[in-house]
Amino acid sequence: MAEITGNQRVQSEVLEGLATAVNHRRWFVELALPYLGDNPIEIGSGLGDYALEWADRVPRFTATEADPDRLVALKERLAAEPSVEVRQMLLPHSERGDYSAAVSYNVLEHIEDHVGALRSMRDLVRPGGAVVIIVPAFEFAMSPADVATGHVRRYTKKTLAAAMTEAGLTVEKIHYANALGLIGYFMATKVFRLMPKEGPMVKVYDTLVLPVTKAAEQRVRPPFGQSVFAVARTPSQPS
Repeated sequence: MAEITGNQRVQSEVLEGLATAVNHRRWFVELALPYLGDNPIEIGSGLGDYALEWADRVPRFTATEADPDRLVALKERLAAEPSVEVRQMLLPHSERGDYSAAVSYNVLEHIEDHVGALRSMRDLVRPGGAVVIIVPAFEFAMSPADVATGHVRRYTKKTLAAAMTEAGLTVEKIHYANALGLIGYFMATKVFRLMPKEGPMVKVYDTLVLPVTKAAEQRVRPPFGQSVFAVARTPSQPS
């Protein structure tokens, strides 16, 4: 049975803090753009930071959220966007759709039945469309912050690809992103046991370190990273 994991108040505080990491968000916005198509759906829109960026670049956009309180805030924030629909969604489910793509950032790690969740995303997308995923990387980086925010796992390229394949998707692209971010996250949350909230460390990293990291990784894919980014395709014929 689908359920919401983690402390929702803590999750919202973390989302609010990370919203200040503007360069990080723009980098990850750009990663998904080539695969969104004309009518994508985002699974787990949180406070709507990514939704606002993507909605400006596509004709139609659907934002979703599982937590009722964040759903209210999301609807209020996106109310002035005429091309955006906001709805509640909790995975896994049995709904089918005809979206051009499903995009979900830092959500899958919260869901016990992650293969079932990926199947649900697959079934929301038209044949040949994309499922675009970002998840946190490497179990050794699992910290008190992960536990507090409801993470049940972290991933490698191999484990995420295996889950996507089991869900009936064909992996098209998969790589690590934000190598230096993994080191910073590990030190902050595992060694010093801090929460990734707004503050000087986030601002300094986002302003000074992140642009250099992004430029380097556009030239050479790193063998590790804070996140795993993946794009998979739905079957060309409906299942």
